[in-house]
Amino acid sequence: MEKEEVRCLVSGKVQGVFFRNFVLKHARHLALVGYVKNTSNFKVEVVAQGYEDKLKKLIEYLHKGPFLSHVSHVDVEWRAPSADLNSFEVVF
Repeated sequence: MEKEEVRCLVSGKVQGVFFRNFVLKHARHLALVGYVKNTSNFKVEVVAQGYEDKLKKLIEYLHKGPFLSHVSHVDVEWRAPSADLNSFEVVF
């Protein structure tokens, strides 16, 4: 099974609601590597690498978000792994 990469842009009330920590926890639990960061246009960007089933599970979590968030849209782009990542981190 080959590893894949997904890039997601999450829209809605997703900044200032512990969204990045929520993604970090679930991505690490799913043994994914990559990063999560806030964007300048009030969205959250997630780049994750791993096996397809685990990435699909992370995307499900992105649609739900943490308790205080309100996710209005998740833009998902599947692509070949763009870099050799070895952990999942919050990028500032």
